[in-house]
Amino acid sequence: MDVVLSASLGILFLVLGFATVFLMFHLWGYPFDKVKKLSAAPPSLMRLHRVLGYLFLLLYIAMMIEMVPRMWNYQVEWPARTVAHMMFGMSIGIVLLIKLSILRFFRHFEEWMPVLGTLLLGFTIVLCSLSMPHAFREMALASASTGGDAFSDENRARVAKLLPAAGLPEEAPIGELATIDALRAGRMVLLRKCVVCHDLKTILTRPRSPSDWVNTVERMAIKPAFTAPISDLEQWQASAYLIAISRELQRSARERRQEDLGKQVAQQAAADAKATDPAAPAPAIDEKLAQATFERVCSQCHELSDVDKSPPHTADEVAAVIKRMIDENDMQADKSELQLIEWYMTRKYAAAP
Repeated sequence: MDVVLSASLGILFLVLGFATVFLMFHLWGYPFDKVKKLSAAPPSLMRLHRVLGYLFLLLYIAMMIEMVPRMWNYQVEWPARTVAHMMFGMSIGIVLLIKLSILRFFRHFEEWMPVLGTLLLGFTIVLCSLSMPHAFREMALASASTGGDAFSDENRARVAKLLPAAGLPEEAPIGELATIDALRAGRMVLLRKCVVCHDLKTILTRPRSPSDWVNTVERMAIKPAFTAPISDLEQWQASAYLIAISRELQRSARERRQEDLGKQVAQQAAADAKATDPAAPAPAIDEKLAQATFERVCSQCHELSDVDKSPPHTADEVAAVIKRMIDENDMQADKSELQLIEWYMTRKYAAAP
């Protein structure tokens, strides 16, 4: 099942839960004959409540038929969120079974129905809150990328610029992977095949560089699975799509992980790069390599023109910009790359008259 369709069904499931329970609250406000087990509520409202209840039950069965087999396809240990999702899903089934049993066989427990209905709604709310946000997060990432969405001309131009250095094999049609059709195909691979083995949260939690996305997708694709394998073309398309939404992932990671280990390593590398021995001769810098490193690393988070619009004017300002990119944008670079970036930015911006 498509993740977006699954999220849409989740919303419908939640709406049905609210409608059924609040209608139940209204119906229990009418007089109830405990001897005859009859309510004075209007028959039309009683029928509506029954229809909503059966729709809720049928939708629950449909989602369980789709979701339960996925448990066998997981290639990683179930994270706590997934375990909680399963527990609340099964708890809904147990409560539904109890309610049906009371209605059919144990009417003397009928006064417990409001409690069970409220409990059922609570489980439904928690269940949906554990699953739907990540599907909508992916849609938000797809629609909030450079230029307005992941398929915009501006963002596709950025992806086309990053793909040649992403480590794709020679036979990969790099020139075609940044097209709208290829990116849409990559999104479908993500939503229909990648989520078979793990959930979207696992995929979208940590931002990666283009080469890291290519390596990650390739590593995942060779793992054994019970479903149809991911073809080479699908791997390349999925990698291109993940690169297309990677900038928004980096921005989200900036808010979530201020103490990330990679950031600490980069901070130390920046300090090491700046703390040079005054007596040591200045290392020879390849200007073309420094420029290429600056363009490759910095373009992953923002357009290079953004730096030109508000450039640093001194060597200290260059160092401050690099530190801010590490602290706020989770820029990933080793010591040698940071030295090249700092040298190039100082030469281009701080040394300008």
